[in-house]
Amino acid sequence: MSLSAVHSWTLRQRIIALCATVGMLLALLGVFAAVTAAENNRQLDNVLDRASPMRAAGETLNTAVVDQETGVRGYAITGRDANLLPYRSGLAEERKQVDRIERLLAPGEDDIRDALRVVEQRADAWRAAVADPVIAAVGTGGTAAAQDVVENAATTEFDQLRAAIAEMQNHISVLRAASADAARDSSQALVAIEIAAAVIIVLAGIILLVLLDRMVSRPVTDLAAQVRQVASGDYDRHINNEYGSSDLVALAEDVDRMRQQIASELSEVRQARQQVEWINQQLQSQAEELTRSNRDLEQFAYVASHDLQEPLRKVASFCQLLQRRYAGQLDERADQYIGFAVDGASRMQRLINDLLAFSRIGRLTSGFSDIDLNRLLGEVKSQLESRAGEDTEITWSGLPTVEGEEPLLTTLFVNLIGNSLKFRRPDVPLVVTVTAERDGSEWRINVRDNGIGIEAEFADKVFVIFQRLHARDAYEGTGIGLAIVKKIVEYHGGRVWLDVDVPEGASIYFTLPVMPGADEPEPSEGSGKVMVEQ
Repeated sequence: MSLSAVHSWTLRQRIIALCATVGMLLALLGVFAAVTAAENNRQLDNVLDRASPMRAAGETLNTAVVDQETGVRGYAITGRDANLLPYRSGLAEERKQVDRIERLLAPGEDDIRDALRVVEQRADAWRAAVADPVIAAVGTGGTAAAQDVVENAATTEFDQLRAAIAEMQNHISVLRAASADAARDSSQALVAIEIAAAVIIVLAGIILLVLLDRMVSRPVTDLAAQVRQVASGDYDRHINNEYGSSDLVALAEDVDRMRQQIASELSEVRQARQQVEWINQQLQSQAEELTRSNRDLEQFAYVASHDLQEPLRKVASFCQLLQRRYAGQLDERADQYIGFAVDGASRMQRLINDLLAFSRIGRLTSGFSDIDLNRLLGEVKSQLESRAGEDTEITWSGLPTVEGEEPLLTTLFVNLIGNSLKFRRPDVPLVVTVTAERDGSEWRINVRDNGIGIEAEFADKVFVIFQRLHARDAYEGTGIGLAIVKKIVEYHGGRVWLDVDVPEGASIYFTLPVMPGADEPEPSEGSGKVMVEQ
């Protein structure tokens, strides 16, 4: 691979190559360490589990042989069976330790195995030459004969037995020393492997730091300095990065293209900003003019409706005087004309009063306060007793405490429930239900009745001022009640709409904001039949 190809590598490719190289070296060291550790464990097992136990078994075997010799001599002197106990226990221990050494021997350890065979042969020879004759002499000739056998027997056989045991112990010591040396060597190899791994990791870290400094930190610092110059307003400053990884060089080129694009569009943005500022000034002027116009219109509506009260009151009063004084004195058509005048004056007076009430919403304010709608509905029901029939039922439950103007909210419910009383079905007991539920940060309140209802096609028109859905001779009213409801709700920061999915009657929803920190309302119900005084 050529050097130029390496220089064209990205930072990611270089880091991956470095990590792969370090990983391969560490993997090789890991395999070597695993093999060395296994060999070390095997040598330690030889020392701890085989050589040391065999050496201890050899010492115990030597002690067992000495116990046999001591027991034979004591039996020859006393002739008592109790003195043979050391001989018998020593013989059993001898066989036990010989079996133990044979189990601990591994294939290939022929020196120890041959030495063990020699020990067994020497032991058998000593018992045949000394121990068995002494025991037999005590049984046939007594202790004197046994002592003669002991005195006449040479110590050569027993000395050879002890020498054979010593030779076997020497072979076991050689095995133990060799295993210990091998374990020590493998331990040193493991330490060397760990040091090599640490050196590789440290070198890899140093190389990685140098690589990041040369390929990332310095180029990024230089690129950031150039970008800051551009950000300070020098949009003609050329951004380049001649050193570093290929991806950072490409990043510098992309940033420079972005600078060129920004510089080319900056003039257009400035022109557009000037146009926007001019348009904003025009819009602000128009908004101020519209605010003044709305204020003037509200003032005009208030003044007009207020100033029309006095002449209209005179017209209505004199028409009523004409009707009372000259009723029946003129012809039938004159009475009819006078009735039309009285009715028109009365309707005009109600229309002006409603218009005046509509214009006052939001102009004359008493300030917001905490209002318990359960208590408010009780007062509304009392106000409507004179309009309700004896079978009318107004119920409410779980209404919250809201923040608002009590006179306006009272007017709101009076108009809604008053509409239910006006548009009831003949010969059907009227039931009006007021409920509320919380929907996030607002209360959703519903006023529903079982009256004649409102067609879905008029859902948007019913809240428009002076909109009537029925003829004047069918239902009285000015067509401004629901418009007042809409204005009161919007003044309190809510919205109102007609629910067109009810099977019968009318259902109107409106919302009011939830008071900060308000909890769910306590269960509270109000209901009852509204009776008319007879």
